[in-house]
Amino acid sequence: MRVFHELSQRGGIHGNPHPVRRTRSDKARLVGKHVAGVVGKNPFLAHGQFDALVVPHPRKPGGVEIYTDRLRAELGSSALVLDSGINGTPLAGSRNLDFFTSAAGAVRSRAVDARCGTIENALEALTGVKVPIGALVARELPKHVRLRAIYRALLRRHKIKTVYAVVAYFHQHVVGAARDLGLRVVELQHGAISPYHLGYSYPGSPSVPDQPDELWCFGSYWPDVVELPAGMQTKIMGAPFIRPLTASEIAAKKPERVVFLSQGTIGTSLFKFATALAEARPELELIYRLHPSEHLDDYRAPAGLQVSAGTDTLELLASATYQVGVSTTALFEGMTLGCRTTVAELPGHEYLLPAIERGDAILAPTADELIIGLPTAPLCQDSTAYYAPDNLSAVLKDSAR
Repeated sequence: MRVFHELSQRGGIHGNPHPVRRTRSDKARLVGKHVAGVVGKNPFLAHGQFDALVVPHPRKPGGVEIYTDRLRAELGSSALVLDSGINGTPLAGSRNLDFFTSAAGAVRSRAVDARCGTIENALEALTGVKVPIGALVARELPKHVRLRAIYRALLRRHKIKTVYAVVAYFHQHVVGAARDLGLRVVELQHGAISPYHLGYSYPGSPSVPDQPDELWCFGSYWPDVVELPAGMQTKIMGAPFIRPLTASEIAAKKPERVVFLSQGTIGTSLFKFATALAEARPELELIYRLHPSEHLDDYRAPAGLQVSAGTDTLELLASATYQVGVSTTALFEGMTLGCRTTVAELPGHEYLLPAIERGDAILAPTADELIIGLPTAPLCQDSTAYYAPDNLSAVLKDSAR
């Protein structure tokens, strides 16, 4: 995944998906938090008995981590919650290993395997882009090995039986430690899954090391559109954080409201679609909604286009008649909330091709075609394939048998 991000950004295809900006004072405060956390947040010092370890998502709209919220409520005190504060605000009562995570990445390997150069040259010959494979390996591999050992010790210390993780492909040290000890690992879906997502798509379903045993999905659509690693089981847990609108809520939608759903990877390009629509259709109310990782000062909106940031994106989509985006998960959420959906044909639109083939969205290759085609964008007739009703309690009960 890290090689892909380097390749796509250095090749000019994508921007930074999750840019992090820290001043020197921000960094100093973070170091202070790490040091204080060794005592106050250290999971090795946690008292009590825990059957499960939960690793939530760092993003918490409105202070709520929606992907594990119900799970943590179901597990109660039997779960040890490990929530990093490096790129977000950790959940109340959670523990973290942030000091060890930062320390593990601070020391890099000085020896560079000759195979790194071979891979780097082969990748450049194939793509025309030079990616520093050696530097990535020198940083990431020792970090992984150190953290894997620390997490093995933590899992042993608390006699954990099941690990629940969100975004498991960025927590492979946790998954690997659990697999080393023969523990069950469950990943909870956090976003769109497609044949083009390197975290989940393994054509031919080969055996892949350090993968979760199970993937719990929002709906039946997601496991059907991708070939998962060999042996990975899927279950439908539903999505308690979203539901289809009632008839009265649909009637209350604003008929001229169009929401553009931005992402760091394609924000600049999608913004051009939005400005073109604003110029051509001044009677529409256009809102350009930033991804949580984007910044307001990166965009200068023309008349008729509002640039918006915040944590109430679902509320915004519930009020809109139309939505436009590329590959963000919010497009699927908007379908559930009764938005007519158009996908701009920019890098990453392939994520939505299965939904387009189902008739739940249309593709706009250019801004001009968006202007013409927006009124014909379809409604999703059955969103339960994307977001089924909450089924987590039943899945947990079945898993306990």
